[in-house]
Amino acid sequence: MHVLVLGSGVVGVTTAYYLARSGHQVTVLDRQPAAGMETSFANAGQVSPGYSAPWAAPGIPIKAMKWLLMRHRPLVLLPQFEPRFYGWLAHMLANCTHEAYRRNKGRMVRLAEYSRDVLGALRAETGIAYDHREKGTLQLFRTRKQLDQVGTDTAILDAYGVAYAVLDPAGCIAAEPALARVRDRIAGGLRLPGDETGDAHMFTQSLAGLCEGLGVTFRYGVSVASLRHEHGRVAGVVTEGGEVVGADAYVAALGSYTPALLRPLGLRLPVYPVKGYSLTLPIDDPEAAPVSTVMDETFKVGITRLGDRIRAGGTAELAGFSQVLRGPRRAALERSVGDLFPGGGDLRKARFWTGLRPMTPDGTPIVGATPYPNLYTNTGHGTLGWTMACGSGRMLADLISGHPPAIAPADFAMARYA
Repeated sequence: MHVLVLGSGVVGVTTAYYLARSGHQVTVLDRQPAAGMETSFANAGQVSPGYSAPWAAPGIPIKAMKWLLMRHRPLVLLPQFEPRFYGWLAHMLANCTHEAYRRNKGRMVRLAEYSRDVLGALRAETGIAYDHREKGTLQLFRTRKQLDQVGTDTAILDAYGVAYAVLDPAGCIAAEPALARVRDRIAGGLRLPGDETGDAHMFTQSLAGLCEGLGVTFRYGVSVASLRHEHGRVAGVVTEGGEVVGADAYVAALGSYTPALLRPLGLRLPVYPVKGYSLTLPIDDPEAAPVSTVMDETFKVGITRLGDRIRAGGTAELAGFSQVLRGPRRAALERSVGDLFPGGGDLRKARFWTGLRPMTPDGTPIVGATPYPNLYTNTGHGTLGWTMACGSGRMLADLISGHPPAIAPADFAMARYA
């Protein structure tokens, strides 16, 4: 059948790839001039199944209040005048229970682990290159209290068979030798050896090229205005230019912009943009740079080696759809990477970027069918779009093709919010 994919970020392009692999005719529409130009452009670079966890967790409301008072705070809340935001926030707070956290983290890890395996198979089949490394993630704790609270996460990792190691400072330095220079800042860490790193933008553009080789048509510079529907089905996509583009099935993969597109159809997706920032700086001294990814738990900043660059990504800024680059957020990223890896990269040459991460209240993406039988969603991945993209795309392609997915798909669909 002919499937129209809306959005050419890493989620949209992986969906298009697996649909084409399944034999479908695929067209991708995107307002940008090329693939991967928005949220996928300069994210933190982590493929981190072991670090997959919802932001809604026990104790988060109290932690959030403390974060808001920090100078280099990982959470920023700007005045909002949008009722939808407060409904999303209330729903998120309702998920800050032990039971909800176990359920949400469990299914996130399930999808993320599957996605990592699918990505590995894709890499083996195609030889796609994107500055990837398979050297794990180190979640770094600066305080003993952070280290003592790691048991909740490791219990879930045990349940899903995810490999990990709780490390003392010497173990952290063995995993990331450059940390020997700042040993006094380390209380311990949680190492996740199955995690990977890579440049999501490079991957997305390379995969788009592979898609074209499979016959996928990319139409760039085309903005989607609305969906036309008749008799309970989607009948076409109306572009800003007034063109109606038809297909047999439709996939909404527009990240934070997906809810606005579906709302006129009576579909309410609880996805809200959480603004993130990154710095990309050239490596000055390879021996002083990270080997893979270090997650600075105190400042919630991921510091990743991507080829000859260091990428530092973090901050959760709730500011609607604003994409203003704010100086204090840059200072927070500089504080983290400069403190843990002094001399590793040249901060004076760093490229500062921001993007909107589509977040659900429970942290789990919304992937699957909708009440319209030929309309599907693949959105709401939050900070884990790169981590979950291949698994989400493969799972959705299987659903559309009528094949049983390799993992249970039911609890990822929007029906869970009914």
